[in-house]
Amino acid sequence: MKSLSIVGLCIVSAVVYGILHDQITARICVEYFTIGHPPIFPTESPTLLGLGWGIIATWWAGLILGIPLAIAARAGRRPKRDARSLVRPIAGLLLVMAVGAAISGVVGYLLAVNDLIRLADWLAERVPPDRHARFLADGAAHLASYGLGFLGGAVVIVRVWRLRGRPGSTSGAGV
Repeated sequence: MKSLSIVGLCIVSAVVYGILHDQITARICVEYFTIGHPPIFPTESPTLLGLGWGIIATWWAGLILGIPLAIAARAGRRPKRDARSLVRPIAGLLLVMAVGAAISGVVGYLLAVNDLIRLADWLAERVPPDRHARFLADGAAHLASYGLGFLGGAVVIVRVWRLRGRPGSTSGAGV
């Protein structure tokens, strides 16, 4: 049951992050969701799109993190970690993802306005020209979140496993 709570924590954390992230990016460029993604329901509301895509696009990432993290935290004879002790490392990962997404979004925007990156032709034809840079900023922010999430998730998993054998490691300190 404690392993399931770790998986649940990861899924809920990913979904909350995804909803918050998409609430911001949907307001930067709603076309990123209305043109750049398949329609999930007929709306152009940034709030509804951010909510829907925030859930759809992240629950599975939480599951992918949660299963190996639960194994790293609970398997074997070493002192076991519970979900509560993993809140801090997961929150730290989400903070790194958010900062990375913000920086990448700004860089993507600046590259686009300076004509160093462009939308693919099929998108450029559908996205209004004055929204191209914003669309690319959203894309850069999303790519950064996924990339940092997977890389950082692997780091959290390895650190949890390695630190389980150290005294005081069940409190979450040091991870």
